[in-house]
Amino acid sequence: MTEDISNSGLQALNSAWARGREFLGTEYAILGGAMSWVSERNLVAAISNAGGFGVIACGAMTPELLDQEIKATKELTKKPFGVNLITMHPDLDKLVEICIQHKVGHVVLAGGLPGKNTIASIKEGGAKSICFTPTLALGKKLIRSGVDALVIEGMEAGGHIGPVATSVLAQEILPNITDVPVFVAGGIGRGEAIANYLKMGAAGCQLGTRFVCATECIAHPDFKRAFIRASARDAVTTVQVDPQFPVIPVRALSNEGAKKFVQTQHEVIAKYRAGELDMETAQLEIEHYWAGALRRAVIDGDVEHGSVMAGQSVGMVKKEQPTAEILEELVAQAASALEASVGRKVDA
Repeated sequence: MTEDISNSGLQALNSAWARGREFLGTEYAILGGAMSWVSERNLVAAISNAGGFGVIACGAMTPELLDQEIKATKELTKKPFGVNLITMHPDLDKLVEICIQHKVGHVVLAGGLPGKNTIASIKEGGAKSICFTPTLALGKKLIRSGVDALVIEGMEAGGHIGPVATSVLAQEILPNITDVPVFVAGGIGRGEAIANYLKMGAAGCQLGTRFVCATECIAHPDFKRAFIRASARDAVTTVQVDPQFPVIPVRALSNEGAKKFVQTQHEVIAKYRAGELDMETAQLEIEHYWAGALRRAVIDGDVEHGSVMAGQSVGMVKKEQPTAEILEELVAQAASALEASVGRKVDA
């Protein structure tokens, strides 16, 4: 642990996120956001080994591939880590079984409302379930369904996003849900923000963008360079041309691919208006534009035409660093902020 943290600051931090640490079984209540092609064995293990909680992004993996990924991760770390599963995956039940077989302690369910049977299967298998909630009402419904913890993620995050800012979600949900631990995500790049959410009642925080430029991350050097060069304003949401053809909002760095996507929408919609395509075919053509685009950017380094998903905190990513160093910085910043707030109370 860095020597820049005072004992009183560290004590304040450990007290503030005690519930999150206990729930995750980690030194720090910081989860690594599950990013497809990025959150694989190397980064996940590095986050867990450094005291955080790494999370494998299953994405579109088959049960066989997830089995291999979990095995490989267990060879790199003996610390706790989780697996993020997409609820719309056609083999969701099999993926849950794989997690249970490997005694994965925490399963994160994302991309839709999970069924009670899925949550029950996770619990019966001895694991804990974590779900995302975009609203207070849905959060309460998920708790009634048996989930063990919640993540609230604001629109500042990278990738697929909702319409509400993290700060608003935190104010709406944290004071009103205390039954289970609630972790906050979206736009977090420094420890001071973590400290503020902990003071509001969060059990911990989740960060994704901040870890993309970790030394252990396998992302292509050009993908990392794009992050280091970017400012917060460069991380923009997908443009939807016509509400009749909805586009799922995704936050990524603006590039030629994004501009071409707008052009493609116009061209496809024009074909539909001319009677050359039916609505279903036109919608599929628009949706398929980004197929494979994330892999092209992350793995192949095509940052001009691929999808460079990034949160608005990308402006705080300044260099490539070891994962342990990133976590130490965040912890030191959070501890200092909490110590300062305690000091202000004493002075008052």
